[in-house]
Amino acid sequence: MHEEANGEESPRGVDQGDREFLSLERELTVLFRRARANQGEMAREVHPDLESAAYGLLVRLEECGRQRATELAGYIGVGKATMSRQLRALEQLGLIAREPDPADGRAWLVDLTEEGRSRVGRVREARRERYVTHFSDWDRREVAELARLLHQLNRGMEK
Repeated sequence: MHEEANGEESPRGVDQGDREFLSLERELTVLFRRARANQGEMAREVHPDLESAAYGLLVRLEECGRQRATELAGYIGVGKATMSRQLRALEQLGLIAREPDPADGRAWLVDLTEEGRSRVGRVREARRERYVTHFSDWDRREVAELARLLHQLNRGMEK
C-alpha cells in the first residue's frame, strides 16, 4: 500500500489520476453510512414507529406540499408498491392524509396532516440547530458552497 499525503493508504496499481475518485468513494461511503444512521434517528424523533426510509417522504411533502404518490416515488426512486406501503404506514401513524386529485379522479394527492407538519418541523429545526453547532467554525460561505456541491452531486446522480 502507498501512503497518500493525508495519511490514507491507497491500493497498489492505482493510477495517479484515479486516486481522487477512490478518495471520493471512501468519503461518500462514510457520509452515506452516517446519513442512514441520522435518517433513522430523525425518523424515530418524528414518531417511534416511523421507518427510516419514510423520513425523506415527509421532508419532501413539507418542502413541496401535496403531491401524487407517483411523483413522490419518482423523486425518492422507489417503485409504486414500495411507495404505497410507505404511504399506508404514514397514514396509519396520522402523519399524512390522502385526498382525490381534482384534476384526475383516479389519482390521489398526499399531504402532511397538521400533526405530521408539526412533528417534521420540530425535528428539522432541531437538526438545523445541530448543524449550526457542528459547523460553527466554518465560514457561512463554506457551508453554502458545501450545500451547492452536494446539490450538484445529487442532481448528477439523478441522471
